[in-house]
Amino acid sequence: MTERVPDPAHRRPAGLDDVTVEALGGLSEALETIHRARGHLYAMHQLTGSADFALDRVVELLRRAGHDVWADRIEHELIGRNVIDGRWTYQLVEEYDDGYYREFQELEREVREKLAGGLRHLYEAELKQRRRTPGRPGHETAPGNSAPS
Repeated sequence: MTERVPDPAHRRPAGLDDVTVEALGGLSEALETIHRARGHLYAMHQLTGSADFALDRVVELLRRAGHDVWADRIEHELIGRNVIDGRWTYQLVEEYDDGYYREFQELEREVREKLAGGLRHLYEAELKQRRRTPGRPGHETAPGNSAPS
């Protein structure tokens, strides 16, 4: 039977126990979720900006149709308005990036460095080995490794 050993870049350091590998996998998964959350925050930032610029056309059309009162309200109450107290969306993005996001990334890296020599995705690499079929095309241990392993 062929041994199921991850590629060299993802081999568990000697002495690293299963529970720690599982914990590191959970931490990695949580960081991936934070990356997604950050993407959603950037999407909110861009969508809010797009909506704000779209209001320029709305104001123009309302004025052309003779609805100056509504055009004035939109222009003065919505265009350029803070999304939360004192902040536009770029400020939310900056605070998130410089605070929680940076701290999360740094702590995840520190934990990996201390417990696994900096190796990433050990849990997933071992999961790959358990789930793949050695010797089958598309089931290689690493890119360019078409020999049975």
